[in-house]
Amino acid sequence: MNTYVDIYTDYLLSSSSLVTSTGLSNLLDGQFSHDKITRFLSKSNFDSKYLWETVKPIFKQQSKDGGLVILSVDDSIEEKYYTDESELICWHYDHVFKRSVKGVNFLTAMVSVGGANLPCAVEFVRKDDWVTDEKTGKQKRSSSKTKNELFEEVVSQCHENFTFDYVVADSWYSSAKNMKHIKICLESNFIIALKSNRNVALSKSDRDEKKYVGIESLQLGQQTVEVWSEGLDFPLLLTKQVFKNEDGTVGELYLACSDLSLSYEQITTIYKKRWGVEVYHKSTKSNASFAKSPTKTIKTQMNHFMLSVIAYVKLERMRLATNMNHFAMKGKIYQAALKAAYEELKTIKEKMTPIIG
Repeated sequence: MNTYVDIYTDYLLSSSSLVTSTGLSNLLDGQFSHDKITRFLSKSNFDSKYLWETVKPIFKQQSKDGGLVILSVDDSIEEKYYTDESELICWHYDHVFKRSVKGVNFLTAMVSVGGANLPCAVEFVRKDDWVTDEKTGKQKRSSSKTKNELFEEVVSQCHENFTFDYVVADSWYSSAKNMKHIKICLESNFIIALKSNRNVALSKSDRDEKKYVGIESLQLGQQTVEVWSEGLDFPLLLTKQVFKNEDGTVGELYLACSDLSLSYEQITTIYKKRWGVEVYHKSTKSNASFAKSPTKTIKTQMNHFMLSVIAYVKLERMRLATNMNHFAMKGKIYQAALKAAYEELKTIKEKMTPIIG
């Protein structure tokens, strides 16, 4: 099977158009029939366990020199408008575009270690239930597992496989339940963003008396303040990071940290590691043919998506070896393919009969 994985992921990285079993078979001059490739996608089971077995030796190599191990967790949606709707490919609300889009919603836990960013667990949001919409009275798809439940699952999976220093995540995953799971159940620490309308108490006694204040009312500079959040039996450090957006506007980011020994600079530096999962989302979609397979069944679709993630891991290994970013490598592959196509065109043109007159 490893041979098929290697060939298929190379195909995903090489291609700049649709990826199909027939296309791969033709590329290999029929060495593998398209039926064999289809069966490979239909009968294999590529999941987080397989992903970790692929990533594990790279993780060990990158962690030899020590340093912090940061686990970033985030989800993303990839549009698949022209694929038949199912519990996997369906409508999800996209907070980036402020609207629902049809596609696949997947959640990834990524470990940042020794300069590498490696996905180590991936779960898909599957809307496998039907519920009645209270507003319209119509039936709509719903997930039996929420994204916060999947968050807890992937963090626990990673905790069983390796030790990490901090979990970082955006405000979507800032529930007290998630924080308690990381701090108490897993005995680890976290730095998680909070929404600006979050309320906190400034002491344990204030929390017990339910004396809460909005975090926006706190005059936070480049410093930390100890606060207590509802539903938690341990204090947090709260910071506010001010930054400029690309359009010139000023943004604010509130961060809650469970490690009371950290400084403002340490908290904000560690949280920056979360950007690695955003780069992963972009690279997997743009460079690893994530959405370019016309597979029809849920099994083949999920296997293709996971193999795209493994293709990303290949790119990350090549980045570490060559110091070229993913997009530069993909551009180099595309230029080589373009040159080959140009030379092939010249060969074909030489066979043309000259036009006289």
